[in-house]
Amino acid sequence: MSQPTDRNRLADEASPYLQQHADNPVNWQPWGEEAFERAREHDVPVFVSIGYSACHWCHVMEEESFADEETAALLNESFVPIKVDREERPDVDSTFMTVSQLVTGGGGWPLSAWCTPDGKPFYVGTYFPPEPRGNHPSFPGLCRRIADSWSDPEQRTEMERRAEQWTASARDELESVPEPDETSRNSEPPGSGLLDDAAATAMRSVDEEHGGFGASGPKFPMPGRVDLLLRAAARSGREELLRAATRTLDGMSTGGMYDQIGGGFHRYAVDREWTIPHFEKMLYDNAELPMVYMDASRLTGDAGYDRVAAESLTFLERELRHPDGGFFSTLDARSPPPATRGGDDPEGSSERIEGAFYAWTPEEVDAVLEEPAASIARSRYGIEPGGNFERGTTVPTLATSVAELADEYDRSEAGIEEVLLESRTALFEAREERPRPARDEKVLASWNGRAISAFAAAGTVLGESYADLAADALEFCRERLYDAEEDRLDRRWLDGDVAGSGYLDDYAFLARGAFDVYSATGDVDALAFALELSEALLAEFYDPDAGTIYFTRDPDTNADGTAGDGTLFARPQEFTDRSTPSSLGIAAETLAVLDGFRTDDRFRSVAEAVVGTHADRIRASPLEHVSLVRAAERVASGGIEVTIAADETPAEWRQTLGDRYLPGAIVTRRPTTESGLDEWLDRLGLEDAPPVWKGRDAEGDEPTVYVCEGFVCSPPETDLDAALEWLANRE
Repeated sequence: MSQPTDRNRLADEASPYLQQHADNPVNWQPWGEEAFERAREHDVPVFVSIGYSACHWCHVMEEESFADEETAALLNESFVPIKVDREERPDVDSTFMTVSQLVTGGGGWPLSAWCTPDGKPFYVGTYFPPEPRGNHPSFPGLCRRIADSWSDPEQRTEMERRAEQWTASARDELESVPEPDETSRNSEPPGSGLLDDAAATAMRSVDEEHGGFGASGPKFPMPGRVDLLLRAAARSGREELLRAATRTLDGMSTGGMYDQIGGGFHRYAVDREWTIPHFEKMLYDNAELPMVYMDASRLTGDAGYDRVAAESLTFLERELRHPDGGFFSTLDARSPPPATRGGDDPEGSSERIEGAFYAWTPEEVDAVLEEPAASIARSRYGIEPGGNFERGTTVPTLATSVAELADEYDRSEAGIEEVLLESRTALFEAREERPRPARDEKVLASWNGRAISAFAAAGTVLGESYADLAADALEFCRERLYDAEEDRLDRRWLDGDVAGSGYLDDYAFLARGAFDVYSATGDVDALAFALELSEALLAEFYDPDAGTIYFTRDPDTNADGTAGDGTLFARPQEFTDRSTPSSLGIAAETLAVLDGFRTDDRFRSVAEAVVGTHADRIRASPLEHVSLVRAAERVASGGIEVTIAADETPAEWRQTLGDRYLPGAIVTRRPTTESGLDEWLDRLGLEDAPPVWKGRDAEGDEPTVYVCEGFVCSPPETDLDAALEWLANRE
């Protein structure tokens, strides 16, 4: 009988990313104690490779190195190779990425780490080419040098010493909290002044010409930073803050990072001008960004931002939605070229090229459209001979304005808009005939939580049908990923297979999504689910002695009493906002929001403890901790609450709330009758009305609203505009 490391074991894994490597000659192992035990038995290092299914450079490294027989033999002989899907194991990714950032100053995927048999890294990097390239060593050459060094007792001692130093530094970064007697733990929690501090810091890195942050590429969408600029602009009235936010939103939505033909955002742009993206499309980007665009529309009155949000959410519904409601994770960056570029293999076995599905040539446009529509479309989207991308193709951008086209073609702007609408539809339909990028059909609780929040927000701003989609996705996750008897949320569902106990981001993001569904629809069962998830979150991840909420459970004990994953060298906390918001920040803010629905102060006390514990960290670098800044502001100020006592919210009220920019505001609903309220309390397991509903009755038979800010409330109003005027006068 062969040892597990004598073969590639990824065929037994459900993850699409791991399945992509199941046919490699590398004897890949999934992450787990068994693989590390084999490394200890054979006294060899462990090679850990972390990536995800839509990662372009992950594909490149696989084709260049992991599919190569000679390189595979080297890995198999000298290491125990482990392959990790960072989307299924964000805890592993977080710990190793922290080491990479501390040691090299950066990170990314694929993330490559060589470790001791105890899982402590002593060499880290990202992509390595098959041959030396510039300052990058070749992957085979690096593997040989590491294997040789491991065989030398003196060098091995140095490698083990380095591993101890690196993991100690990473552990300090990930696990550290102030001692209980330190001043920061006993000081007042940070307040709203942090928002202005963070905005001022953000302004120092704003690209004044093209938007975004930084004077060169690549450029990433940073919706949290844009959100804080919008909030700071609304609060201060400073035009430069608003210009920085809208310039960034405009740069993203008019460039190639936005899919001009089909809607939705690609992962990031490789250049300063937002022209050429890395083409993978992620669920989380297309959840986070629409929320910011809708807020920008409310603040500026520019309906174009709502159009971008609506098109992005339509993309999610069309291409990443399971028929029963949940949302898949990603679309790959690569696909076979269309037949017009030699991709005539219907089985999809031809070469897969990044951006092939999205790029165009002038001839391809001409084959779909007649003149003058073809010329107008080519000018609008900048599709010219030679192109702006590889192989003479063009990534569409909004290269020419409608006004310029109207002048050039001597037509009205409305006439040009009509031609472009028809042309875009025709180009989209033609593109649908091309070979499609692969889809990663994992349904992740965390990312679905953010998508649910986005669709719920759109239910108020863009129309109630979006809230219905949010409710469907929430029900999908509740039915397939949540075990109510054990109060356990699993991380991933894939074609009926459920795996992985949930992490903090799963609980926090889905709890917030559930609350947002309640806020948009008045569904008390969604509110009950949010409260239930939050209770479980505290039981699983909160450490009252440390005053913090960890990203993972205690490694010694799981909720069911079984041992946790002891293979990781740290128990991380997720402080900063990266491609998704900080789970620690979202958890603290959600607890503060839900505090109004409890008759004790447990949720609020935990939220206060978290922002108090990390007060010094937040104050020192508010821009890196946007979600924690928002949580701190919510704890300090109470935020804005709009409580509506009505059997059905009047349509004009919904319109008003959809149009008004109320940053961070929550909308709560309650029945008008005592019997109705008693029924809701029973469904929530409460004997008394919680503060957010207590005493906030309807005036007679009329819908009644209470608007609160800073723990002070307006008198009951049957006119929403009057209540909002009370709020405006406080400002």
